[in-house]
Amino acid sequence: MNEPLSPNTRTKGASGLARLALTLSGGGLLTAIIAATGSGSGSFSFKIGLLLLVLGFLASAVGGLIAIVALVLGRRRDGPISRMPLIALAIALVFGGYFIAQLSTAISVPPIHDVATDLADVPQFTTLPVRADNLANIPSGGDAALAAMPPAARWQAIHRKAYGDITTLHLPLDTAKAMDRATRLVQSRGWVIAKLDAATGTIEATDTSLFFRFKDDVIVRIRPDLSPAGGAIVDMRSISRVGESDIGVNAKRIRAFLADLKKG
Repeated sequence: MNEPLSPNTRTKGASGLARLALTLSGGGLLTAIIAATGSGSGSFSFKIGLLLLVLGFLASAVGGLIAIVALVLGRRRDGPISRMPLIALAIALVFGGYFIAQLSTAISVPPIHDVATDLADVPQFTTLPVRADNLANIPSGGDAALAAMPPAARWQAIHRKAYGDITTLHLPLDTAKAMDRATRLVQSRGWVIAKLDAATGTIEATDTSLFFRFKDDVIVRIRPDLSPAGGAIVDMRSISRVGESDIGVNAKRIRAFLADLKKG
């Protein structure tokens, strides 16, 4: 017959698992930080950074599972429970929650990275360069009708279905006042302005994400409304410099900016 483990043996086992759990969870988080820092600084490509992020998540998740085992073993012995598995589990839960939330968002939005308010007359950058493959890899998602379309038309079809609410904004202001309001709003967001042309009512700027330091280029176009309503019409476009899917960031940016612009 197998003899039950002595309290001392259980203690050593729980302690060893706790150290392993903390090593994996903490190491996974450190890997994610290295991924973001290295990708953001240009030390390696964003694809390598994303791969490291996934590996860090997996390591942290395994560390969290081991932490649970260590906690269960720890409860079976006398004395206080070690903090190591609690810390490891906390790291795994926070990191895992962030990763899963990002993954869930990525699945729920279309795999495009270029969003605009006017698809018939898309605002065009003249100072900030648009990536050469901007519309080269628009997936069809297995839809035969989409697959038969050229990339630009496929992008528009996906865009209309997903972001039908993102449209031209009308402001009851003349173009000069609308331009001034938009400029102040861009500056308040900390975007780096590359072009500010009051004559053409154009602002080009770059927004940099905190995590991974991804750069997205934005153009705001303001023109007079020639309809009887008068005022100004504002169009906007936001493009990610890297990647195929933007996890909905560009659409979120445009919605928020136009909402704030409307409020004044």
